[in-house]
Amino acid sequence: MTLTSARPQGLVSRTDTEAWWRDAVIYQIYPRSFADANGDGIGDIQGIREHIDHLVALGVDAVWLSPFYPSPQVDAGYDVSDYFDLAPEYGSLQDLDALIADLHEAGIRVIIDLVPNHSSDQHKWFRAALEAGPGSPERDRYIFRHSTDGAPNNWGSLFGGPAWQPVEPLTGRSEDQDWYYLHLFAAEQPDFNWSNEDVHEHFHTFLRFWVERGIDGFRVDVAHGLVKAEGLPDDDLGPDRWNVVAVEGEDAAAAREKLPDVGPAFNQPGVHDIYREWRRVLDEVGEDILLVAEAWVPTEADVALYVRADEMSQAFNFPFLTAGWDADGLRRVIDVSLSEYGAVGAPATWVLSNHDVVRHASRLAYPADMDTNPGIGPKDPQPNAELGLARARAATLFMLGLPGSAYLYQGEELGLPEHTTMEDEARQDPLWERTDHLVPGRDGCRVPLPWTRDGASYGYNATGLTWLPQPEGWGEYSPQVQEEREGSTLSLYRRAIALRRELRLGRGSVEWLDSEPGILLLRNGTTGIVLNTTEQPVAIKAAGRTLITSWHRSEVDGADSADTVDAADAVVVPPNGACWLDLFAGGTDGGDPR
Repeated sequence: MTLTSARPQGLVSRTDTEAWWRDAVIYQIYPRSFADANGDGIGDIQGIREHIDHLVALGVDAVWLSPFYPSPQVDAGYDVSDYFDLAPEYGSLQDLDALIADLHEAGIRVIIDLVPNHSSDQHKWFRAALEAGPGSPERDRYIFRHSTDGAPNNWGSLFGGPAWQPVEPLTGRSEDQDWYYLHLFAAEQPDFNWSNEDVHEHFHTFLRFWVERGIDGFRVDVAHGLVKAEGLPDDDLGPDRWNVVAVEGEDAAAAREKLPDVGPAFNQPGVHDIYREWRRVLDEVGEDILLVAEAWVPTEADVALYVRADEMSQAFNFPFLTAGWDADGLRRVIDVSLSEYGAVGAPATWVLSNHDVVRHASRLAYPADMDTNPGIGPKDPQPNAELGLARARAATLFMLGLPGSAYLYQGEELGLPEHTTMEDEARQDPLWERTDHLVPGRDGCRVPLPWTRDGASYGYNATGLTWLPQPEGWGEYSPQVQEEREGSTLSLYRRAIALRRELRLGRGSVEWLDSEPGILLLRNGTTGIVLNTTEQPVAIKAAGRTLITSWHRSEVDGADSADTVDAADAVVVPPNGACWLDLFAGGTDGGDPR
């Protein structure tokens, strides 16, 4: 991703400078994999309710619930068939109301997924569109096109294969011959036509409905999609967005790199009009309602356009996530992010894992330039688990020291790695099938969580049924084990989040200090934030007292002297380590993250 310093112009002044979400730590829950209360193998709302104490102890400000709507589950719930209900496998709307109430009582806000680019093909609108026939008002809610020369253009699906589906095989009617509908993702996910007023009103109703039920914000899926270029011109990238048709003799891993979300199907100026509409609706029904954009756009300047005062609140910082274990790359992303977001008065966001990428405890074990976006399968080079976890702990501690809002993905507080050896027959991601089994996909980061050391599913449920298989020994990562383990990853997260709040780092600023190559050293208020991306220990002189370290004393030779220092001494940061320092004598001494 190319980073620029361009500034959007014509800005509206922000009035949300004290909003709760500006420095929030937000925890993503993937309901299907969090906890299963009824034992059917699928996580549910009651399972979440039974583990609210875990969220409270972690210290998060909000949870983001991935899709829980009725869905055929072709794409893990991102194929929504009803935007105003709860899928029966997760419970009832009353169960969801109870969860919202429980979380609010615990001081935790609730964010939900909003999927506006497409619906399920089982949505009543799409079924009505197929029934109504060509040229009908029902079909105008989606993108249907007539073409006698194959597909209407050369667009490819982000899940592999063409982005156009013939209609006639679905209806069996001759009048549908040479008609197609657009789907940027699976064929079962037809794209909405955002030129249609019904679509606008549908999502205005959606926003009002969920805010009135107590929802505090929305994560907007494919926020850079929705509006397509006028006339639907061909895409210069062509239809093969995963490059599955490899050149003869080409390495398969190199051939499966996903091409970026650019072209006439993405990041069109009209999307911003939609989000201005949404902001007006939300301002009418609530206060400080969060809108966060999932926008994979070319530059940080492009992202900044989504978080102007009259549009979104935040956008995910994907350049930070994809920077890898590279000090120069991370510093460049941090600088540009703070500059571009700051130009529109928006906070930066930071994220290392989510439901769409390889968990960073595995991803960071690879070289920074290795593309893990396709997922990791058993035939791929396997990550060094010890190295990956050390880097993941350090990266997280460094991230939590930055100003702005931080997003966590369920299980990362346990140091969970990717499930990289999942058997092919267990995979459910549509990427796997639509790329002819070339792309392993995202199942490896979606495996049900372990809660206990033992048990058929390590405490995920009481029956041992799981919708995706758990790796052997998964229970060693469980909270039950980590509660008893000195210096555990869970204790590191708890301590870091508490200190972040105490030191008001989320409301701070970044001042870079001189450092050696491969070392990031910055000041945020009175706190020094250090990251060592090298394979050599580094001494930070005249650093002050250590507040928290990503490593445990027993892991580093001579660490006792390194963790307890006088103001004039040096703090020795081991390879792949991070720490926070009190830059003034007499600061809080947190020592080990116990």
